[in-house]
Amino acid sequence: MRVLVWSVLVCAATLSIPAKAQTYDPRVPVCMKVYDGPFGGGEWIDCSYASLPQCQASASGRAAMCVLNPYFTPPPVRPLRAHRRHRHAY
Repeated sequence: MRVLVWSVLVCAATLSIPAKAQTYDPRVPVCMKVYDGPFGGGEWIDCSYASLPQCQASASGRAAMCVLNPYFTPPPVRPLRAHRRHRHAY
């Protein structure tokens, strides 16, 4: 009976912990982690910055930190086209 009670308590404790989904936007290179509330009560990630200086200006004076987005995927680089050289007849 004790095993059953402990099993139920462990399952209830495990299921009551909220799961977090990925909050980084892979299209943006810089994100700002914003901390809110007492003892780190709330935290969210704002991925809307094109550069670290832009993010740092927005984070100035706030409980926030700018980080490089670990999931950022830069757009593919298009290969340069070779230019044809025309021969001139003299």
